[in-house]
Amino acid sequence: MVIDEAVPVHAPSARPARQLPAWASVLAVVAHPDDESFGLGAVVDTFAAGGAAVHILCYTHGEASTLNETRVDLHRAREQELSQAGAELGAASVTLLDYPDGRLSLVPPAELAAHAIAFAARSMAEGLLVFDETGITGHLDHQAATAAAVLAGQQAGLPVLAWALPQAIAGQLKSETGYDFAGQPPCRIDLCVRVSRKRQRRAALSHASQIPPGAVLWRRLQLQGECEHLRWLVPPQEPQRVR
Repeated sequence: MVIDEAVPVHAPSARPARQLPAWASVLAVVAHPDDESFGLGAVVDTFAAGGAAVHILCYTHGEASTLNETRVDLHRAREQELSQAGAELGAASVTLLDYPDGRLSLVPPAELAAHAIAFAARSMAEGLLVFDETGITGHLDHQAATAAAVLAGQQAGLPVLAWALPQAIAGQLKSETGYDFAGQPPCRIDLCVRVSRKRQRRAALSHASQIPPGAVLWRRLQLQGECEHLRWLVPPQEPQRVR
């Protein structure tokens, strides 16, 4: 799946911005329960703490995960975990669809985008929040969810802001763990925002079936510290107010 073709090329600012846009309502679009926590959690929390209504749209139940630390029915358990994590992050709403886990890339992008457009309109979202187009871990479902959000943003005239990993951190994680994390060079980072990890950590622990004490997540958060890096996949049409 080639996603870069759908992402507008733009020149990032010389220095990354330090504050999130002052959106009153945000739609976070993800592929699986736990993506909203291990990936977007600190950004969701920062938006919510600043007074934004953050709505989470998740396409699959994550039932095909190879992890099952609690040995439960993943289809049911991950729905409950997502609900708990959303509450921990202060999300205004959580919507879980039932597309097949592991096969999201086989669904027509326009079909997935239609859901994002509908929920963005319903929640009066001023912008969408996603993983960057690499999927961070290379997961095709992550990439498909992002591609759908980018298409939705383009069609609805909404900016799309993506969580990204700096290249240096991705390289360090790969060398330590062998996992193929995808990072971005400094020239492709548009925002570097100071965050608190407290709620993100608690939300991640809600996903007991997926995130054990030895998960790579904890090392990644240690390396990232209190800063999240983001980039525009669909840049705002007008200058953004910041919070």
